[in-house]
Amino acid sequence: MLQFEKFTLENGLRVIVHLDTTTPMVAFNLLYDVGARDEHPEQTGFAHLFEHLMFGGSINIPEYDTPLQMAGGENNAYTTNDITNYYIQLPAQNIETAFWLESDRMLSLAFSKKSLDVQRKVVCEEFKEHYINKPYGDAWKHLRELAYTKHPYRWMTIGKELKHVEDAQLDDVKNFFFKHYRPVNAVLCVAGNTTTEEVKALTEKWFNDIPTGEKYLRKLDQEPIQTEARTETIVRDVPLDALYKAWHMPARLSKGYYEADLITEIIGNGYASRLYISLVKEQQLFSNINCYHTGSSDAGLLVVEGKVKEGKTLEEANIAVEEQIQQLIAAGVTDDELQKAKNKIEAMIEFEDMSILSRANNLAFYELLGDAAMINDELGKYQEVTAGSLLETAKTILRKENSNTLFYKAISPNN
Repeated sequence: MLQFEKFTLENGLRVIVHLDTTTPMVAFNLLYDVGARDEHPEQTGFAHLFEHLMFGGSINIPEYDTPLQMAGGENNAYTTNDITNYYIQLPAQNIETAFWLESDRMLSLAFSKKSLDVQRKVVCEEFKEHYINKPYGDAWKHLRELAYTKHPYRWMTIGKELKHVEDAQLDDVKNFFFKHYRPVNAVLCVAGNTTTEEVKALTEKWFNDIPTGEKYLRKLDQEPIQTEARTETIVRDVPLDALYKAWHMPARLSKGYYEADLITEIIGNGYASRLYISLVKEQQLFSNINCYHTGSSDAGLLVVEGKVKEGKTLEEANIAVEEQIQQLIAAGVTDDELQKAKNKIEAMIEFEDMSILSRANNLAFYELLGDAAMINDELGKYQEVTAGSLLETAKTILRKENSNTLFYKAISPNN
């Protein structure tokens, strides 16, 4: 069980402290409650753009990386549809450097035209490289737009289209920052060789005077229940046909989430999974196939994706996947399959807990979900899943009318 303490500053910043005296390091994780789902439909890609802008200089510190490197630290960040997360790892004796750097970024970015131009160019190149020029790079753009008709999960974190980032103006960027990147919308977790007293003193010193900001209250368009199967076919210059199937699944805190996670483990995660054994090894329809889910805070997607072997058709590959899904719905899973999946989840949780950076990240995320203490309940939630509850969830999620199928065809003389 992970031990921690927490407190909240007057400006609303929530702070979690997790002590680990076995390491000489400290992990500093600052999580903002903003992701791609919080963007305006005509100005998408802003949350991801900020992941880059935050490294382009803040109001009093023109360069972020150099002082951190001088303190022996390293850092990175990531953006999802739900959150934006910044993290640092550095020697415990230099912990104040992290407080100094991150508090200045939260206070205000430099907001220069030069910084915006530089980071916009970086993001636009990333968009082109990974989502336009890369084989299968636009698959998720089409899959999201197929599966979601209302909810802002219908666009990718990088943005709906390149033009939105290209057209971003300094005032647009400033407004987005001061709406979301405020103490009241953030969670800080400090983990490692420190004390609660030290963290509290440093947090009050560096963060206390930052204006609270306005608490961001989400009013997102909710996705209506899907009532009929959807399909789309696109043709691209890629080596092999690919099949993508997605079903709507419960939100992160909803009943059925843990069952859905275990379903992905059993049917499509790894060489011992049902889909791999049947469709890759035995029937040789796919060169590879996986099943996973998006792990979204709101209702996400359970996904099967695979590259179809040369000489096989997308149609027969799709039929074979649907047969596997029907077998699961008809007969459920064995107790042995379920226990193996639970064992894999337990091993993954224990492996993650070995890193103070992972612990800091997870504690901040669970606090954002509602309470950091939920981290200690996770394994128990998986253990409570029965073959019966898993089957009921499978029947609810994997309905034909809840499915979205993207046929991603390679260019050929027949296409």
